[in-house]
Order: sequence, then structure tokens, then C-alpha cells
Amino acid sequence: MRQAVSRALYAYWRGLGATGGRPERDALDLGALRGFLSETFVLDFDPAGGFPFRICGATIAAVFLNDLRGAPFLTLWREADRDRVASIVRAAADDGSARLLLAEGSPAGLAPVRIEVMLLPLSHRGATHARMLGSLAARPGSDWLGLIGSGPMTLTASDLLAPQQRGVADPASAR
Repeated sequence: MRQAVSRALYAYWRGLGATGGRPERDALDLGALRGFLSETFVLDFDPAGGFPFRICGATIAAVFLNDLRGAPFLTLWREADRDRVASIVRAAADDGSARLLLAEGSPAGLAPVRIEVMLLPLSHRGATHARMLGSLAARPGSDWLGLIGSGPMTLTASDLLAPQQRGVADPASAR
């Protein structure tokens, strides 16, 4: 995990699940994440709908120059990677573990930027396959970021984050 938002969100998520289970969606305190909200999202667990965005931060929208609320998460990925990404989202929901996806994105003909995507499963009203909290952060340094929207991302790696002892964590301490 190289991006501050990934570290902070992961620490916060682990803290919410202090009892050992996946956190409930209603337990989220968006005020605790105020420094990172623009890079966070919540997905609906709807495989047939491509896991649509319920909430999507402004910085994420700027990477693609598109308001992503209601848009399928899978459309952010190139066609060749969509089945693999869908499988990773389903696996995270199945086992309640965090996943880190590494990707590259760029407009046609321009240099790619590295992108880090965190997926953190949530329960919602007792349903385990309901919501996915996440973050998407592009490494700074590309001339085109915020001016030209990225095309579909290419999945370059994915990691299952090892379950660790859960305890209360302050997202600000992960910065």
C-alpha cells in the first residue's frame, strides 16, 4: 500500500470491525474520513449491474472526468480484466477480507498513471453481500490528470490483505 488513502481507509475499516466481523455500513462515520472522502467510494454488491457506485468522491471522478454515481465499477476496467476484477470483488464479499488492486490508466496515446484501488467489504442490515467500501488513488505526476479522462484501467496486480488483529484505529494516524 503506497497511497495514504489506502492505508487510512484500511486502518479505519479494521478498527470498525473490532469484534472480528466485517463492519456494518451504518457504522461508517464519514466525518472520520473527511480528509479522504474525495478518494473513497461505496459500491452496491450487484454483480449483474457491474457493481454500481452508490457514492463516489470527486477526485475519483476527476481521474475519469465523469460523475460515476450509479455507473458500473466494472466499466472502469478494460474488457479483458473485467471478469478477473468481478471475481476479486465477489471473493472479498465471500470471505470478508480486504483486497488491493494495482492498475494503470491513461487516455489513448498518453503515458499511463499508476492507480491503487482498495476494496473493503461491508455488511448492510445483516447482509454480507451488500456493500463494498473502497478507495481509488492515482499517483500524482501525470500532465493529463484532471484535464483528460483516463480510459479503462489495466489490472496489473491484486493482493489479498492478510487479516490482522483488529482494533480501533484513527485514519489520521495513517497519513
